[in-house]
Amino acid sequence: QVQLVESGGGLVQPGGSLRLSCAASGRAFSTYTMGWFRQYSMKEREFVARISGSDGTRYADYAKGRFTISMDNNKNTVYLQMNSLNVDDTAVYYCAASRGTGIRMLDFEYEFWGQGTQVTVSS
Repeated sequence: QVQLVESGGGLVQPGGSLRLSCAASGRAFSTYTMGWFRQYSMKEREFVARISGSDGTRYADYAKGRFTISMDNNKNTVYLQMNSLNVDDTAVYYCAASRGTGIRMLDFEYEFWGQGTQVTVSS
């Protein structure tokens, strides 16, 4: 079992940056695929990025060049650095963990989820 707790969301102006953190409890953190998803009001969750020790990183097209996912195995934490934010990035951002490897861009491929953190981009 893995428990995930996100933090770092908030209000930021267009063009600004935020770093989201996801602290994981449980064993074998480094063997999981860790992902970030986001959800707009009343819409399905959308893939943002994922990272694993075996498969590296993968990003949604809109995130490439602006977002960076990283993980610190010593701290059991995964991060999402978001730069050049725009109003379309406003959403609840969720951290997720999967025991599996591979592409892992679909939310049903992840067994464990955090509670989400709100990111609002507004002037």
